[in-house]
Amino acid sequence: MSGLRILIADDHEVARQGIRALLESHPGWEVCAEAKDGREAVELANNSKPDIALLDIGMPNLNGLDAARQILAMSPAIRILILTMHDAEQVVREVLAAGARGFVLKSDAARDLVAAVDALQHRRTFFTTRVTQMVLNGYLHQEKEGQPSVKAVLTPREREVIQLLAEGKTSKEVAVALKLSVKTAETHRTNLMRKLDLHSVADLTLYAIRNGIVQIF
Repeated sequence: MSGLRILIADDHEVARQGIRALLESHPGWEVCAEAKDGREAVELANNSKPDIALLDIGMPNLNGLDAARQILAMSPAIRILILTMHDAEQVVREVLAAGARGFVLKSDAARDLVAAVDALQHRRTFFTTRVTQMVLNGYLHQEKEGQPSVKAVLTPREREVIQLLAEGKTSKEVAVALKLSVKTAETHRTNLMRKLDLHSVADLTLYAIRNGIVQIF
């Protein structure tokens, strides 16, 4: 029987090393790839075909949630485990909406990470206790009555563009990162500003932070 193959994506090398050591101490588990940002995680997931992708949310270039969406679009069989510093209700909603099967707080990783990976290996889910309570209380299903959030209207490509712009990249740098023409990148930027009724890059950055597209720690 082949072992469990795991991809780790975190922009902090020390964190990746610690996670790798913890996971590879478990018999039969192998870290098959390491990524330092979300975009690299998507590429490595496509190339290495891990069983589980462990993704930090707050990564540059492409955050962990959008990386999860892209990975699952290419390889639905990969199980996604999200690692984050925050368990705010909005973050939890986004984690579930992205298709993740597990959610571990960084502060609880030493205690919970092995159990979480084991759960996903056996086709179960794993969520921190507070998140489980949120689900039981129905807090994650409150968007029935009102209008859908503006963020839900954004396409995956628009989320990529808004993250790169919020991280301070120019239209030319966005174009290079997404393999677009500069004109197309500028069109995306203009359309986003109009669609979200934003009037400056500062407004766009605030929107990205408030809606979990980028994070500051």
